Amino acid sequence: MPDGEIALELAELRRALEVGLARIDGQVALLVQRSDQMDKAVEDFDARVTALERSRWPLPTISTLTGVAALGVALWPAGR
Repeated sequence: MPDGEIALELAELRRALEVGLARIDGQVALLVQRSDQMDKAVEDFDARVTALERSRWPLPTISTLTGVAALGVALWPAGR
């Protein structure tokens, strides 16, 4: 092979490598962007679950108080 042909082949390989790396860089950037979006979605979801857990705490207390009040009402006529 003459030196000119080798140089052309090397230039063609270099172009192909650069195009391939550019595609990979683009795909990696897209994956990073999607990962960032997923991280934000998980944080938002976690905040919503935490808020729901905080607002839920009175329910067992309310049901216990209702049960005690019902027991008191049921026993009240018996104590007269």
